[in-house]
Amino acid sequence: MNLIRLLVSLGLLALVIWFVAPEEIWHALRELQPIWLCIASLFLAAQIGLSALRWQVTAQALGHPLPQSWALREYGLSVAVNTFLPGGVMGDLARITRARHLGWQVATASVVIERLAGQVALGVLAVGAVAFWLGGGQGIGLVIGGMIALLVMLRFLPAPRAYLARAWLAPRLWRWQAVLTLLILSVNLAGYWAAARAIGLVLPPQAALTLIPLTLLAMLIPVTINGWGLREGVAAALWPLWGVATGQAVGASLAFGLACMIAGLAGLLTWLLPRGETLSVVNEEHNDRSSDLGPDISQ
Repeated sequence: MNLIRLLVSLGLLALVIWFVAPEEIWHALRELQPIWLCIASLFLAAQIGLSALRWQVTAQALGHPLPQSWALREYGLSVAVNTFLPGGVMGDLARITRARHLGWQVATASVVIERLAGQVALGVLAVGAVAFWLGGGQGIGLVIGGMIALLVMLRFLPAPRAYLARAWLAPRLWRWQAVLTLLILSVNLAGYWAAARAIGLVLPPQAALTLIPLTLLAMLIPVTINGWGLREGVAAALWPLWGVATGQAVGASLAFGLACMIAGLAGLLTWLLPRGETLSVVNEEHNDRSSDLGPDISQ
């Protein structure tokens, strides 16, 4: 399966490069400015710390606190694995396994709900931006369709809806969820914008808020390695609608992929942090006192 996804990524990249013309893409990439690539990588690396904190908030809402250093190290490893291995979920599966001290159901729910928050936010932004772009009845229809799709997705979420409600709507914690999700989405968009800036492409705000979310959505389809090939194909198809040259669109996507790889390697550096408390010790201490977040939803 991993080999198939690698071949799919390489095949899609080859098709995009062939259709766009290699010389156009090379012309865009040879203008690559290292300083902007570093800025893009820093934005994307910032996601690791913010996402680890969101995971902590989610687990806390479910009644199982995570040590800060442990959560950061595990999230850094997860990002690195998702970046370099096919499917984009292997790191999350490893995170669930290593957090099994919480109980398999809670460990799975905390990881799924944390990732889902980012995906829902990205999808809402993409639908809203496109609806604003289309305007009129088409825009309203798109918003309604998006809401229906969201409800269907939540209906079949592989985690109890009680967990979902508690993680997102718990008193005092829902504000953290909203703020962290907004920050994570912002640094992700800023990372792509900076990657485009690295090849000399300056996207205006409206174009950035429309094109980047739609392009990032392609990375959620688990048939390639970290979206390679799909992301470039979407960029080649959509970005010219805003007057961006196809070669620049693909070049910006390739630069973003490179920034993701640098950020993924940075995720491994989190393992140099002090180990601090272990997850089992924290949860043993936590089990000795009652949670103030409400009744046990597992009952």
